[in-house]
Formats: sequence, structure tokens, C-alpha cells
Amino acid sequence: MFYLSEVKKNPDGLSFEKSLDVTASLQERQPDVLAVRDLLVKGQVSYEDGLYHLVYDLSYVITLPSSRSLEPVDLAEQLTVDEVFIEGSQAMTKQDLVEENLVLIVEGDSLDLTESVIDNILLNIPLKVLTAEESQASDLPSGSDWAVLTEDQYQNLKEQEKEANNPFAALDGLFDE
Repeated sequence: MFYLSEVKKNPDGLSFEKSLDVTASLQERQPDVLAVRDLLVKGQVSYEDGLYHLVYDLSYVITLPSSRSLEPVDLAEQLTVDEVFIEGSQAMTKQDLVEENLVLIVEGDSLDLTESVIDNILLNIPLKVLTAEESQASDLPSGSDWAVLTEDQYQNLKEQEKEANNPFAALDGLFDE
């Protein structure tokens, strides 16, 4: 947590490097998150022209269930976060930035690094999570009267159905002799 008054006092900004434990907070907001470990946040927060600039590198290992089998999958992630904040009392002076969602309004007298980290981890959870075996396998799950298809397989199936339903398909090869 960075107090706004402290950030304003340092013209060069405040540098930080922290290891955080946010697993419980993440699981409250997204129950699919099984675990988060090796979380490291390294960056700087600075103040200039009424705006607070928070820039940091975030690296962590997140454990999520596989999209197909629900087996736990560890994903090593690394991202750079760049956020700009403004105090609520100053929001009217830079209304155009607030309306375009280019700045976030600070509630209270501090910037909460942990909340920023949690939000950015949640925003970067992939929709498709596969184990190493599942990503290498070419066969997709199927069952009685159903099957999962790739987009290419689906397009090929549609083309075959279109050709089979063509009323002129019976005339194909009539004049081959």
C-alpha cells in the first residue's frame, strides 16, 4: 500500500519489490483458481501533474483446472502492468481522461498494490487451459451422439452437409461417358 502523500513527496517515485500471497483473495473472487505461488511484483509508483503512475512487472505461477479434464495445470505467467490513477477530488479537472477510462479514481488516501495485482491476474486468466498431454493430442473428447470439433473440422462438416443436401448431387457423373 502506498500513501498518496508519501508518493507526492518523492519526485523520483518509490521503487518496490515484493512477494505477495493473494491465493485466498483470488479464490474468493474466482473459485476456479486452485493456487498461486512464486508471485513477485517489482516496479515503481510516481506522481506527476496530478496523476499517480503505477508501473510494475508481475510474475507468478497459477494453478487452474484443465478446460477438458479439470486436472490441475500450472501456468507460469509474466506481465507488465501500467496503470494511471487520479484522486477523486481532482477527477473533475481531468474529466476527459476519466470518461475514456484512461485513469482510475483513487478511493481513500492510498494506492493498494495488492488489489491491482489481484485485478490484473484475474484479467489475464486464459479461457483455454490444457495439460501437456491434452495440448499434444489431436483427438478431442466425444461421447454418445456428441463430439467436440475444432473450427476447421466444423467447417469441413458443414461443407460435406451442403454438398450432400444439393438437389443436383444425384446428377453428378451422369454424362461421364
